Amino acid sequence: MKAAVLHALGKCPRYEDFPDPRPAADEVLIHVKAVALENIDKAMAAGTHFAHRQFLSRLPAVVGFDGIGALADGRLVGFGGMKPPYGAMADLVVTARTVPVPEGMDAVTAAAVPASTLTSLIPLKLGARLQSGETVLVNGATGVSGGVAVQVARLLGAGRVIGTGRNPESLKRVLGLGADAVINLEQDDGALRADFRKNAGGGYDVVLDFLWGRPTEVLLSTLVPEELRFAKPVRLVQIGEKAGPLLHLTADSIRTSGLEIFGGASRLDPAGMESCVKTAYEWIREGKVSMEIEQIPLKDIESAWERDDFHGRRIVIIP
Repeated sequence: MKAAVLHALGKCPRYEDFPDPRPAADEVLIHVKAVALENIDKAMAAGTHFAHRQFLSRLPAVVGFDGIGALADGRLVGFGGMKPPYGAMADLVVTARTVPVPEGMDAVTAAAVPASTLTSLIPLKLGARLQSGETVLVNGATGVSGGVAVQVARLLGAGRVIGTGRNPESLKRVLGLGADAVINLEQDDGALRADFRKNAGGGYDVVLDFLWGRPTEVLLSTLVPEELRFAKPVRLVQIGEKAGPLLHLTADSIRTSGLEIFGGASRLDPAGMESCVKTAYEWIREGKVSMEIEQIPLKDIESAWERDDFHGRRIVIIP
């Protein structure tokens, strides 16, 4: 079969032949139809993700750890859990872990939209427990998942949604997705700090943080009150680190701001997860959540891997 094969951490996977996988007694053979290319795939291949040894324990290996494919009878399923050195970006996979794709949903949509929807739906509903009318700041709204987060916050009843980003054209798109205001991060710290304060209105209730690094550091400095008063609670959900893995966190930004910080995978429970998955699929079928998708053939994986001009579009690899 053909596959996207990684020969060394930190290198680009190559389109080449790879041995066909052989199903064990509890596994099924799946013909791959669509695999989303996400930041986590690149982090795994670079060796910078904490779990890269789990998924890339042997090299050479096929990259990608989940996708959408067809069973022998033509039914579409989501799949994951392949055993190294096999991954999702290939003609074929074998696995014991599959879930049915809802009727009427095509493979490309199923590969791209549900995961990004759940990336914000789960933290907002289960983690931050967003209440109707609250103000949400999506820090990194010009990315794929950030743009979906704006839509999800609206669907959950947010009273006001503010998005941040660097690209002016992408920020215009964020407004079209339902944001009330946008903040351009390409400013000096003083101007950015003023913009965060101006757009806070009565204060941010929930921050979905896809960036970390400098933008979040500047944001946190604006939450420190300038006079003695009761601080408004702010729930910051840490999801990504597009702007860097580190920031300078001052004691008063925790002590006096009312700030609570927790991870995107915190406060989960099986029943809540199941409810979120059901909600996500309903929204997608009803056209309430959408994203721009660019389909790229598997044979072009090397050029797709190196590109950085997607500007809010999700890349889906098609074998």
